[in-house]
Amino acid sequence: ALPSLLSKLTDRTVMLSGVGLLVVGMFAGTVMIGQNSLMVLWFVLGLGYSAAQTPSGRLLWRSSHQEDRPALFAAQFALSHVSWLVFYPLAGWLGARYSMVVAFAVLGGAAALAVWAAFRVWPSIDLTEIEHEHANLPEGHAHATGSLTSNGIRHSHPFVVDDYHPRWPSSGR
Repeated sequence: ALPSLLSKLTDRTVMLSGVGLLVVGMFAGTVMIGQNSLMVLWFVLGLGYSAAQTPSGRLLWRSSHQEDRPALFAAQFALSHVSWLVFYPLAGWLGARYSMVVAFAVLGGAAALAVWAAFRVWPSIDLTEIEHEHANLPEGHAHATGSLTSNGIRHSHPFVVDDYHPRWPSSGR
């Protein structure tokens, strides 16, 4: 179902909805009683995790040049595993030391914090092409196409943070 959903909705909407479902599921875990309700919760958490993680490859692909992709995908893999290295033992320790209710509440709070941060840093209007300016490009530079302004050269193209674009332009937010 995810491919058809992604053909209708943006990656941002699907991914943030998935993490939102994880938050709701984690807090629902604080009131789960019995194995049957826990199985339903695991299914819901799996849906949220899949929706949050599956489009990440498309997002990384769009956010990089071909030559940078192996390093970017490796970095994403490493970062996700570092997160697991922190949160899996934390979940076990909290559950064993205090209770599963506390473990679900703390991890739900961490997931809610992640959703809040994502909403703050990921623009809701995520344009593929962004108009921006380059100052101080030498004449004849391969990237120096567009109109000349008082600040440099203004043009638009699919935007990727790279050597020519070290920061996301503020007009794109």
